[in-house]
Amino acid sequence: MRLRHALFVLSLLIAGSAAAQSGAAVSAAAPIPDLGWEQTAAVFDAADREHEPPSGGVLFVGSSSIRLWDSLQKDFASLPVVINRGFGGSKLSDCVRHVDRLVLPYRPRLVLVYAGDNDLAGGRSAHDILVRFRAFAEDVHAALPQTRVAFISIKPSPARASLIAEIRRANALVRDYVSTQPNTEFIDVFTPMLGTDGLPRAELFREDALHLNARGYDLWRSVIAPYVS
Repeated sequence: MRLRHALFVLSLLIAGSAAAQSGAAVSAAAPIPDLGWEQTAAVFDAADREHEPPSGGVLFVGSSSIRLWDSLQKDFASLPVVINRGFGGSKLSDCVRHVDRLVLPYRPRLVLVYAGDNDLAGGRSAHDILVRFRAFAEDVHAALPQTRVAFISIKPSPARASLIAEIRRANALVRDYVSTQPNTEFIDVFTPMLGTDGLPRAELFREDALHLNARGYDLWRSVIAPYVS
């Protein structure tokens, strides 16, 4: 185990050096390019070395919906520390696997996670989402019992309209679980992203019909803001 960990750390150092030489280092709140996990972790490490964020902040983790939130820091400018640690293509299982790198070093007062969309698209079930989020929350609370963990509900998107029924089930399972747990919350962005016809509101999405546009992020900001105040 120690050898494997040492090799992993060495690979991150090498990747981090390459990222630094290419000018890939970013600030604590800035989104990063869509890279593999090891390269992503190296960029996160480089950003933290340059501007180490203090503990007690608000941490956003998850997939591209977090990574592409360019205005995240501005949208929550009243908060002392906002950290974006989203990475493209990630699944909720990735958030669990890398919780010791994504969350624990920052010792946030609140961590908001948006993931599960890609898990379902990859064939996983609503129950898998519950199991994975429960593992994520338990891992965070085992190390940081006072940290609040908030699950941003899986969004409905035109590109994945065929998954809406399973998305509803996943969100419902997580909502029920959260209602029984301390320092754990559910943020419903799913409902306001549906039109009166019950379908995803196309005006909230980019041309790919999957990722949010500025209007979509404005909606997210309005829904999430009460939870981070």
